[in-house]
Amino acid sequence: MRSPTGAHLRVASRAEIVLAFAAVYVLWGSTYLAIRIGDETIPPFLLAGLRHTTAGVLMLSWLRLRGAPKAQPRHWRSAAIIGALMLLGGNGLVTWAERRVPSGLAALIVASVPIWMTLLHGIQTRSRPHGIVILGLALCVAGLAFLVLPAGRAVASNHVDPLGAAALLTAALMWAIGSLYSRTAALPSSTLLATAMEMVAGGVILLSTSAALGEWRTLTLGAVSSRSLWALAYLIVAGSLLGFTAYVFLLGATTPARVSTYAFVNPVVAVFLGWAIAEEVVTLRTALSALLIVGAVAIIIRYGGRRDKDAIAREEAPAPPERAEKSA
Repeated sequence: MRSPTGAHLRVASRAEIVLAFAAVYVLWGSTYLAIRIGDETIPPFLLAGLRHTTAGVLMLSWLRLRGAPKAQPRHWRSAAIIGALMLLGGNGLVTWAERRVPSGLAALIVASVPIWMTLLHGIQTRSRPHGIVILGLALCVAGLAFLVLPAGRAVASNHVDPLGAAALLTAALMWAIGSLYSRTAALPSSTLLATAMEMVAGGVILLSTSAALGEWRTLTLGAVSSRSLWALAYLIVAGSLLGFTAYVFLLGATTPARVSTYAFVNPVVAVFLGWAIAEEVVTLRTALSALLIVGAVAIIIRYGGRRDKDAIAREEAPAPPERAEKSA
């Protein structure tokens, strides 16, 4: 459970963990297409802000009705930092980038999250990555480069927008930083309460950013399509209330490496839905990049997880008895 000064692995049942992984795997994979549809007529940061603020307020209100205690100011400070990193820097940039990059390709680029998680977790724990993990990192970088960088006139039409790709890579980094920070941040012991606070804080930051960018002034309510409104409703329920809650739960219930496994399932779901519903083109280049990225992420998770298990075992091992100091 979380403590005022840090986060430890939560004792959770196998069924809870399996259901949480299912939500993160499938529901989050589908949100890339929902974001694209919402982006059609709703400005990106406003879309993300409405999504998370609504979900956060609904969850916080429900928890308060059930007698949840009020959070302390330091809890709100941590929630604001996490919201700024994961929801503004992470989800907000993804929503903005999907106006320039197809949803399936966006999911593939965001699959770089385990790269950042592995590197940052290694720095945090002062542990050197396994040699095979380094190979996985190299393969993932190669896959991203093959997907994003231009490769001559023959594939000019398949070239990924560089600004959109840069925004997605930055979003992956911000998400990884926020995820690792949340494990040691001062937050309420209740995972649901902490999640609600993070969504409210992050949603307010997103809405403020939207206002600062002038999105509200350019929005015409009559121009918002029913497709975009349905997509927003889906993002609130499936993406935030269920998906984000499951993700935060997993951060406290298992290791960062295991949580990161969603990164090689989401792209498969997103690419399939983008192809089947939005008629996004899946080229040979996209398929080869996907194989490289997803395979590399699997390697990183498989062998990076070993170091996580060792680190957890060291943390949970009983400390050796202290020797009594001899009195003078």
